[in-house]
Amino acid sequence: MHVAVGKRLAVTALVILCALAPRGGGAQPHLVVASAAGDIHKIQHIVIIMQENRSFDSYFGTYPGADGIPMRGGVPLACVSDPAHGGCQRPYHDANDRNTGGPHGAQSFVADVNGGAMDGFIAEAERGGRACSGYSNDPRCAGHEHPDVMGYHDQREIPNYWAYAHNFVLQDRMFEPNASWSLPEHLFMVSEWSAKCSRAGDPRSCVNELQNPDRPARPRRGFGGTMAPDYAWTDLTYLLHAHHVSWAYYVFSGLEPDTEDGSMYGVQRRLGARTPGIWNPLPYFDTVRDDDELENVQDISHFYEAAKRGTLPAVSWICPDSIHSEHPPALVSVGQAYVTSLINAIMEGPDWHSTAIFLAWDDWGGFYDHVRPPAVDQNGYGLRVPGLVISPYARAGAIDHQTLSFDAYVKFIEDDFLGGARIDPATDGRPDPRPDVRENVSILGDLREDFDFTQAPRAPMLLPVIR
Repeated sequence: MHVAVGKRLAVTALVILCALAPRGGGAQPHLVVASAAGDIHKIQHIVIIMQENRSFDSYFGTYPGADGIPMRGGVPLACVSDPAHGGCQRPYHDANDRNTGGPHGAQSFVADVNGGAMDGFIAEAERGGRACSGYSNDPRCAGHEHPDVMGYHDQREIPNYWAYAHNFVLQDRMFEPNASWSLPEHLFMVSEWSAKCSRAGDPRSCVNELQNPDRPARPRRGFGGTMAPDYAWTDLTYLLHAHHVSWAYYVFSGLEPDTEDGSMYGVQRRLGARTPGIWNPLPYFDTVRDDDELENVQDISHFYEAAKRGTLPAVSWICPDSIHSEHPPALVSVGQAYVTSLINAIMEGPDWHSTAIFLAWDDWGGFYDHVRPPAVDQNGYGLRVPGLVISPYARAGAIDHQTLSFDAYVKFIEDDFLGGARIDPATDGRPDPRPDVRENVSILGDLREDFDFTQAPRAPMLLPVIR
């Protein structure tokens, strides 16, 4: 474990017992329905914590008041076909700390959704098991005779995540922006597009690519002499730089959470601030290099230092390594402890009273979800993932039913720091042929609804680091 993280995890945290206890008397958390009042600019620091590979139903499918697993008399209504064993399987409580999940690329998305029937999850897991593809590198790959994609966790396994939901905002219609896997999602997270480009430095040479944007027709010589993609289209850091808005992308050094060839028998590449890849794509963007901002991609130890000193940048992204990612077969408990350490660090620091934390999981990881994703263009949306908003101005115990994707994070950043400017080829001065301006999609909700900027800033809620 990284030294800085180890020190943070060793800190004795204040236990808020009421945060961990379920609400009694059948009371439902209040819903976000009215426009938020007050000033968005009270948020001076936005921290996006992106974990790995969990669907909404797999973590919050039984959360009171949320659009979770449909049940009658406590029994799940859905029963998903199990081709390998016959019959079908209903969602079930899974107390295991280690999961296997299922394939989660563009092809698996189509199969899992199955035209809206939402019944392809077990078949895809069994198919992936035989090929041993679509998961993290793990020598225990053993055919996936018993897929666990229908399993769900609850407050017993993830008490801190449920505590954040009880005390801040849970989003039950947060969709992955792309109907595919981690790399396209991380590109959407920082640029609102996934593409491949044929001419370095020319955003007009880029074409839409949902599955393999890192395999361009004309790769360039990259870091360490390897052949690497050139991400020539426009990203959010280009606008942040133009408006003199500080940013950082923090990377937990270790191994990437998945293999880049989709095979569990493949080699997991190193992950670090100086090793670009799936979970660290910004160094491959022309804009980052041209603006001399490669140093903004930093080791995660710098995050803990900035949180302690009160020097967080305006915008932060935080990327985990394999062990702390929750990407199967990583332990859920280790990921939750790591995320808690990040949030505690912010809450203990001087910047808490002006910070919004957006916590999500990058894709569904093959796990069951019952909600058919809306289609906004040829790229997505993908399946639902858990989403949480944690802030001194966040509404208490609210469930946000707006239709959201990670595009809403970019939109909030632009509204807060850029005067509403968008990554828009018609206005940003660096046109590319992206299919649409995702921040302006009509069904996309507004994260300002999750805040009440008129309320006094809420006190920190430090939670124990449970492992």
